Amino acid sequence: MSSHRLFRFPKPQWMSSPNTRTAGVYVAGALFSLGFFFFIDASTYSHSNRNGSTVHIKFVDWIPGICSALGMLVINSIEKTRLSADSYSYSGSGVAWKARLVLFFGFALMAGGLAGSVAVLVLKYVVNDYPFPTLYFGIANVIANGLIMLSSVVLWVSQNMEDDYTYNLAL
Repeated sequence: MSSHRLFRFPKPQWMSSPNTRTAGVYVAGALFSLGFFFFIDASTYSHSNRNGSTVHIKFVDWIPGICSALGMLVINSIEKTRLSADSYSYSGSGVAWKARLVLFFGFALMAGGLAGSVAVLVLKYVVNDYPFPTLYFGIANVIANGLIMLSSVVLWVSQNMEDDYTYNLAL
């Protein structure tokens, strides 16, 4: 067992497979699309004739989802190697702390999106004591932001998996 490992247990062999990496990307895409499906479903239902209430999804309900999607884009644009980069391996100085700062802003956007969706659920739907078909609009917003956050984590982990099938061409 190598001495530079953090945990005592070895990494499973299936994690080094290129198929695992591809499956992780597909699972992340499925989670992302499922999250937006919940929110689009609630949005279209709120404006349909089947909605029995006068409450509709407005732009305020969309803001948390926009924040979560932007956070996902920011987080997945950072490579894992940039987080531990020194000033000699890339052009410029301080690449690692700049990457960490951008990664922090991405996670802050996603956490703000999830917290905003919970705040919209509580302040717009729970406090006003709406019945379930209307309460679903807020629940779908929280589910959508949670799935977007989960898909971002799955995509970042699966894209930054180190495998033996890639070649690093460095001079």
